[in-house]
Amino acid sequence: MKEAYVIGVDYGTESGRVVLVEVSTGKVVSTHVTMYKDGVIDKVLPNSSIKLDLDFALQNPNDYLLVLSSSVPEVINQSGIKPENVIGIGIDFTACTILPTDQNLVPLCLKQEFKNNPHAWVKLWKHHAAQEEANKMNELALDRGEEWIHRYGDKISSEWMIPKVWQILNESPDIFTEAEYFLEASDWITSKMTGAIKRNSCAAGYKGTWHKEKGYLSSEFLSLLDTRMTDIYSTKLSGDVVASGTKAGNLTSEMAELMGLPEGIAVATGIIDAHAGVPGTGVTDPGKMVMVMGTSTCHLLLSDREVYVAGISGVVEDGIIPGLYAYEAGQVAVGDIFAWFVDNHVPTYIIEEAKRLNKSIHQILEEKAEELRVGESGLIALDWHNGNRTPLVDSDLSGVLVGLTLSTRPEEVYRALLESTAFGTRTIVDTFRNNGIEINQLYACGGLPHRNKLLMQIYADVTNMEIKISDSTITPAIGAAMYGAVAAGKENGGFDTIDAAAKIMPKLKEDSYKPIKENVLIYEELYKEYIKLQDYFGRGENNVMKRLKQIKYSQIENHAVTLQK
Repeated sequence: MKEAYVIGVDYGTESGRVVLVEVSTGKVVSTHVTMYKDGVIDKVLPNSSIKLDLDFALQNPNDYLLVLSSSVPEVINQSGIKPENVIGIGIDFTACTILPTDQNLVPLCLKQEFKNNPHAWVKLWKHHAAQEEANKMNELALDRGEEWIHRYGDKISSEWMIPKVWQILNESPDIFTEAEYFLEASDWITSKMTGAIKRNSCAAGYKGTWHKEKGYLSSEFLSLLDTRMTDIYSTKLSGDVVASGTKAGNLTSEMAELMGLPEGIAVATGIIDAHAGVPGTGVTDPGKMVMVMGTSTCHLLLSDREVYVAGISGVVEDGIIPGLYAYEAGQVAVGDIFAWFVDNHVPTYIIEEAKRLNKSIHQILEEKAEELRVGESGLIALDWHNGNRTPLVDSDLSGVLVGLTLSTRPEEVYRALLESTAFGTRTIVDTFRNNGIEINQLYACGGLPHRNKLLMQIYADVTNMEIKISDSTITPAIGAAMYGAVAAGKENGGFDTIDAAAKIMPKLKEDSYKPIKENVLIYEELYKEYIKLQDYFGRGENNVMKRLKQIKYSQIENHAVTLQK
């Protein structure tokens, strides 16, 4: 039989990455990245002078097609394989990223009559202008005792499907009326590829409030938001919900020509980008948590049962692996915190040393911090520089650093910040365990585990758990490719289940991070102090962070008024 290959397409915030993977070995044969021409649209609409309101974050759907027409042919050309050896393709995508289309799946922003309306464009995942709608939904759901809100830690986000659609209805009812469909961008791409709308269970569950047994939100609840949304799930949000990674359909001739691939190959149902990292790391069993680590961290955990856990981002059956519940939690800032410190608070002598040794500032600080013994700095920090996602779900919280003296050195602060994010992850692990959800193994993927060994050792010591590391920095793309292999099926050279694919295609580093006993004991004492600070500042005993923000914003507003005068 001919050697089979699959393609994974990883749609990020600024670009799309395509990988070509050999099915029988999991070897990444070639990769290619296409930068979006319009990138993140948050100031002015393309080719116009129309300014966007605060917290808008839009994109151009043509950029997504550009990835397919540019990077897919390129990975084929780089590899030298024959296109007919490609048996399937899988997609992962940022979420919740949505767009309105007409009945033929043409995005409204690409139609002449709507191109100057911001609400006709793709709303990127980090579009936060629907916060008012999200607040009203949360308040109504809690007042009514709606059960579904508990699956999301009692609070949904402005980033999600219904708040964004409701914002469109409130601010641009003509776009709402004109839209035949509101689609996740991942579902739009797979629908374009196959000619049939299939909504992936991952995005539908985590961002669209779908439940496998109970379906979507009730018409009664939706009507209390706006009577025009009463039947939205059977009209503008219609379409079968299909388990992520299963087959969505076959590649149409039009899209095959665009990508230079054979017509009729299998197309997998889409999945959220971070979530694709779970099978991409080789995890398909309950009790294993995958940390997708970068500027922020997404914690993903498989289980064979559903319970409500405070502060999580969601629990969805078939959300990642068919037949299992997948829990999502997270920290809104991790790598961002380290970058903030390096960019703003490093003295000249550290910068000069980095230049002299031809190393990054992060490397210099890591080396110096590694020489410190646990607790030697006398510092402890709260990792809330961008708020707290799990377990407190509060974006108004801010960072804390305790223990500074006139002799405190930059590497001591740097280490305290690394430790703070490890403590944050420990609170997430403890939150699940306290609710009866087993966690017996940690895995990590993303850029940070490959760049900062000290960080990962600290995580192992703080959690007192071994941490295994994905051998790739493009793990979600590999996960997407694995789903493509499953969509193709064993008879076509792929796999019949994601479990079978996970035994062959993902790769882990040979070395893992194991807890160091003496470090574990000291970190246990420091963690107790972290929890005391968390309870004091984060659970209402002292809301100084929120009061400081109120003063800050009032002063900024007063200053702006003064300037206008």
